[in-house]
Amino acid sequence: MKSKSYNYSYLWLLTLVASMGGFLFGYDWVVVGGAKPFYEPWFNIVDNPSQQGWGTSSAMIGCMIGAFLCFLTTERYGRKWLLAAAGLLFVVSAFGTAWAINFSSYNLWRIVGGISIGITLNLSPVYISEMIPSHLRGRFVSINQLLVNVGILAAQSINLAIASANSIGNNPSTVELRESWLGQIGWRWMFAAEAIPAIMFFVLMIIIPESVRWLVKNRQENRALTILNKIGGSQYAQSELSEIHTTVSSDSSGMNFRALFEPKMLKILGIGFFIAILQQWCGLNVIFYYAADIFKQAGYGINGMMFNIVIIGSIAMIGVVVAILMVDKVGRRKLMLWGTASIAVIYGIIGLLFYFNISGLPVVIFVLLNVLAYQLTLSPIVWVILSEIFPNRVRGAAMSLSALILWAGCFSLTYSFPLIKDSLGWANNFWLYGAICFVSFFILYYILPETKNKTLEQIEKELTQ
Repeated sequence: MKSKSYNYSYLWLLTLVASMGGFLFGYDWVVVGGAKPFYEPWFNIVDNPSQQGWGTSSAMIGCMIGAFLCFLTTERYGRKWLLAAAGLLFVVSAFGTAWAINFSSYNLWRIVGGISIGITLNLSPVYISEMIPSHLRGRFVSINQLLVNVGILAAQSINLAIASANSIGNNPSTVELRESWLGQIGWRWMFAAEAIPAIMFFVLMIIIPESVRWLVKNRQENRALTILNKIGGSQYAQSELSEIHTTVSSDSSGMNFRALFEPKMLKILGIGFFIAILQQWCGLNVIFYYAADIFKQAGYGINGMMFNIVIIGSIAMIGVVVAILMVDKVGRRKLMLWGTASIAVIYGIIGLLFYFNISGLPVVIFVLLNVLAYQLTLSPIVWVILSEIFPNRVRGAAMSLSALILWAGCFSLTYSFPLIKDSLGWANNFWLYGAICFVSFFILYYILPETKNKTLEQIEKELTQ
């Protein structure tokens, strides 16, 4: 139900606080990319592809744990308190990683941070989708992805500032890096800086209310009605509450896990699992994690690498801003199809550049174009779709399972990249990701529904018929 009386300041407050989880995910996700040229010499893993892959991807193990914890607990305990707990874990992880005395403790604290990522990237979009009116939902859920990219850019900018503050030359040796201030202390500050926004997120999540749909499901209608009144007035509140009741049973206190494996649900889970895996194995996260390696191979030194990484973050944020403006107009399905097709073509060109040993600016240009295409489409839209397609009674658990699948894909992609690259070479590696996107275009064409301008309850009825 559209209305001119929505309390937009309140909607923005709820969205921005929940989206701080996205900001922290973005920061934690890519800070490792700028820190790795400095912590790898310190931990003596420069010539060990397996250990390099583990150092970059260990947080993904925590992401899978966090997603599984959500699967077990979110329908029972709600969204709010799990998100607050994630904020506290982000604080602990930031300080723990910064004080790591060896490679094992570094990875332990990265895993702790990964648990926080697994919770926030799962529940932040769910919380927003369950609080926002249907015709605004795509745009507001995409704000979470915008904050992810603000976090990415913040991490890259802080990394650049720290690296630039202590010049060690453009092409230092491993020994020079290990013995420099950046190799000893600088990379630790890159991780520690995350603690400040993490503390803010923890405090603010305690203040904002629980999801209205979770409250209705758990027999707390008066609280839900109060929040809905504050969002859109009494008429909106009664209408929304009535529609929620059509798909949420008032006596359903807890999660019926068997409902996830009903035939109609398996179809929806299949769609969710596929797009979750695709978002990772389209290969773009390799660019975020291994940008330093890609630009080094393209002929850039330390300063050039760090600067180009910041440019990636800037392009990524621009892409998501445009996606926010497009998602409720163009639709989710069209953007996903356009994204997979364009990314496949660009990967083909990047592969050719490496195959013919063309380095420098052409590589940067097509890497940036690929990042832009990804941020316009798969990066934000997958989370919008996942937050919409699952029925109310199992949304939290189904979203958690999808996030678990997504992080398994992210871990396998990130860990395997150094090994695949060494085995296949740079060109074949990018062509592999291009082939995955090419095939996925045709799969999405046949299985992906459009959810634009539909209430969560309407989507549920259509997908479970």
